[in-house]
Amino acid sequence: MTQPVSPPRDADKAAPVDAPPAWRARAFRADVRTLSLVGVLAALILIGGLTRPDEFLDTRNLQLVLTQASVIGVVTVGMTFVITSGGIDLSVGAIVALASVWATTVATQEYGFAGILFTAMIVGVGCGLVNGLLVAYGGMVPFIATLAMLASARGLALQITDGSTQVVTVGSVLDLGERDAYVLGIPPLVLVFAVVTIIGWLVLNRTTFGRRTVAVGGNAEAARLAGIDVRRQRLYLYLLSGLCCGIAAFLLIVLSGSGQNTNGNLYELDAIAAAIIGGTLLSGGRGTITGSVLGVLIFTTITNIFALNNLQSDVQQIAKGAIIVAAVLVQRRTASTT
Repeated sequence: MTQPVSPPRDADKAAPVDAPPAWRARAFRADVRTLSLVGVLAALILIGGLTRPDEFLDTRNLQLVLTQASVIGVVTVGMTFVITSGGIDLSVGAIVALASVWATTVATQEYGFAGILFTAMIVGVGCGLVNGLLVAYGGMVPFIATLAMLASARGLALQITDGSTQVVTVGSVLDLGERDAYVLGIPPLVLVFAVVTIIGWLVLNRTTFGRRTVAVGGNAEAARLAGIDVRRQRLYLYLLSGLCCGIAAFLLIVLSGSGQNTNGNLYELDAIAAAIIGGTLLSGGRGTITGSVLGVLIFTTITNIFALNNLQSDVQQIAKGAIIVAAVLVQRRTASTT
């Protein structure tokens, strides 16, 4: 006697056979975002080449664009990790300023190249440690904790310099900014930026640390229940951001040959903006190092084009603001369709 065949349950009607896997759809959207950013950058290069062909396409100018992008780019790599975890760091510009002036004091320069590099990095890590402790273990909102660090670091930088510029006299540091130090026509600062970018990409996409960062940003409570120490992870992320600020401070010292309390002005806004237009969700849970780097290059190219065409800086800021708004709107539209 044959048994009656029961009708299929709802769970058995999950998805048609031809439906693409969710990971493939996400990868496709990521590729579209990346290609869109590449298209925007290509369009800007075309505009620069058409408006100022002799100046913009000159090798020295392109090297300058990449060099300027390197400093804020290193900061943006650290910021991408923090935003991916659902946090924010408004103090990165002030940390860069404090690290640069602390590393260029007369006492520090007596220890030469190693002394300047070590001081810049340790100051950045120290500030990141304070931010991390306040956010992770002090229970402070990241916006408030890092805003307090912004004010404190700026004030301390001003106190150290007394409003004056500290000139670097260590020849081995200054030599890194000379053309003789270029490797196959590539400035050393750009090579450092490339190394930081590659390491950042590998850590975010190929390590447990990166997966934990995404998990904390996506749902901190679920990450905690899964066995992730959320507080320790957040502490590590702010330490990483501080380390990137210290490296950027050293690059800025090489680039400018000095330390000033005004260094890193508005770096926090540029880094956040670059990460956002690159595809990193401001609410956390998704981050892309590749997109952030493209965002940095877009903003740096815009600044260079405006400077070559003698356009006012206020128009430049308006253009950046419009790009940020457009990027956020695109993110919200994409999120609503997923």
